[in-house]
This record gives sequence, C-alpha cells and structure tokens, in this order.
Amino acid sequence: MLRPEYQFGMHGHNPRQIIVLPCFGVVLCALSGCTSAATSASVTQVRIIDASLNAGGLDIYQGTGVIAYNVDFGSATSYIPMTPGAYNISADTPGSKQQLITAKGRFDMASQYTVLIGDTPALPNEIILKDQAQAAPSGEIALRFLDEAASAGGVDLYMVPSGSTLSSAHPLLTNVAFGSNSGYINLKAGTYTLYALPTGTVFSSSPRSSYTGTALTYLEGSAKTIVLLDQASAKTGGIQILIASDYDPSAVANPAR
Repeated sequence: MLRPEYQFGMHGHNPRQIIVLPCFGVVLCALSGCTSAATSASVTQVRIIDASLNAGGLDIYQGTGVIAYNVDFGSATSYIPMTPGAYNISADTPGSKQQLITAKGRFDMASQYTVLIGDTPALPNEIILKDQAQAAPSGEIALRFLDEAASAGGVDLYMVPSGSTLSSAHPLLTNVAFGSNSGYINLKAGTYTLYALPTGTVFSSSPRSSYTGTALTYLEGSAKTIVLLDQASAKTGGIQILIASDYDPSAVANPAR
C-alpha cells in the first residue's frame, strides 16, 4: 500500500514513487497484505522526511533491513509500523547501499516518530523527532514548524485566517532560522493561508514574500508538521512547503478496513 503524505506549496515538483515496506523487527511484510497500525498500542510508528537537497533520493534502512526505497527530496513516507525498540536508522544512496548518514534512536510502544534527513553546510544531517499522536485540544489544531530551508535566511511566519488579510495579521513566529523546531503550537481550527516573509518585513502595498500558500482547512483535533524547504532549483527562488499529517481525526473516525 502506497500512501505518500506530502503536500507542496510550490508547483512544478514531480516526486518519484516511494516504496514503503511496513516492518516488524527485520521481517518485511508484503505490501498487499499490510494495513495501517495507527491505533495499535503494540507497535511504534516511524516516517521518513527527506529535506536534504544535497542528498537527493534515499533508501532507508532499519539496521540491515530496508523500510523505504527511493524517498525523494521534498517528500514524506506514510507512517511505517515497527516493533518497539532501539534501532539505527540509516539513509543510503538509492540502489547502492552506500550509507550517507545514520542515527540511533529509541522508538517506544504506541508512539510516532519522524526521521528527518536534512542538510548541514558539509553533509546530510539526521535527527529523530517524537510526533504528536493524539488530538489537539477541543476546537484547536496543533502545528509544528521545521525550518530546513538553508538558503532562505530568517523568516516570519503568518497563519492568516479566512476573511483576514496579511497586512492586518500578526506573525505566528518571528525570525525562524534554518534548523529550528517550533514545537507544537495550538491554534483555533479553521481555514488558514500560510505566508513566509523575510524577518522584519515592513508591510507595503505588495510586501516581498518568500512563500505564499493557498487557503487550507485544518480540521479540529488535527496535528501537522510543516517543513520549510529550499526550492529544488536555485533559479526558482523562495521556499516550498511540505505538510505532513501527524494526527488525522478523520482517519481515527473512519479507520481503514
């Protein structure tokens, strides 16, 4: 089953197909026979986000067992169920078994994690983050912002609600820098447009924007991770956005059969 959960803020990006292999220990089960374990208390769940422009596509291994092939820059896998425990998660050049980077983490039962592959000035970087696996408070949403856009510089982030304008809004976060992690921030559920402006932008009739999103509706109780990324081409300029779902109330209400 292929369920890539990525959403791009810029047009023209055509990610390759990602092959995800749900994995218990080092035993790989067939794709056709695997279902989501999102509500199971007996497993841990891990997803991969490739935010490394320098690394490009990646094969991902848990120890010596592969869990995802061909994870492209600017994409995320669905959550992959695994047996709880401590593991090395490594990223290899696709098809080569040439290891680029590895990190060891402990993955607890009934928990969700993101393995984030990003960039440093010299080499790819790998960090393991614990994700929110439960609903946001009543009437609210939970958003986490990760800045992996190395070329963007500091930005101010605005979540402008439907019916409001950017010029009348206040920034949700200011001076967001490369490598930063906002943690989860609760907002009122509703429809928002995300803007990223260079830090300290003074509003005029047409302020320069590093990113201008489209209006998206965020369901009550949902939790999402929003990743700021460089554009694949330096000529394009600005940044692009990946939105990954951490907790989806509609999936809990209507689980896959």
